[in-house]
Amino acid sequence: MHMTPSFFRRAVAPTLFLAAAVAGSLDLLYAFAFWGAQGLPPVRILQSIASGWLGREAYSVGAPAAVLGALSHYGIVLVMAWTCYRVARIWPALARRPWLFGPLYGAALYLAMTYVVVPLSAAGNGQWPAWQWNQLAHLAAHMALVGTPCAFAAARVLRGPASG
Repeated sequence: MHMTPSFFRRAVAPTLFLAAAVAGSLDLLYAFAFWGAQGLPPVRILQSIASGWLGREAYSVGAPAAVLGALSHYGIVLVMAWTCYRVARIWPALARRPWLFGPLYGAALYLAMTYVVVPLSAAGNGQWPAWQWNQLAHLAAHMALVGTPCAFAAARVLRGPASG
């Protein structure tokens, strides 16, 4: 008998990959719409993600930097979905109430990315960004479009397919 890890046996991996695809795509669509309204093309948004690795050089590399940005974005969101699942295993209330804890998780993700990850990456300067009103829109987007799909995916895996 072939033994498969419980990660795959209970459909954890496919569900988390789907959550990452949904949350990552919704987040990118939001960013494309928000920044596109200000004149920035999607390739520039993807290059800004890649600037976390490459710094300012990401903007001069062209399409390869945009591809790196897209891959990085979905990789980060996959880690976010997996972390939500792991937290929900320890703290079952998250799986019981994803509609409540998903947005809170999204807010925590936004704050961590904005005030820890980006400032410490090659894209940042080591300092917290200055407060701007548009951060409220970004926070709300992360709550609804990233945290919520991650929490519902964790709930689905932990409660079974009938949890919807």
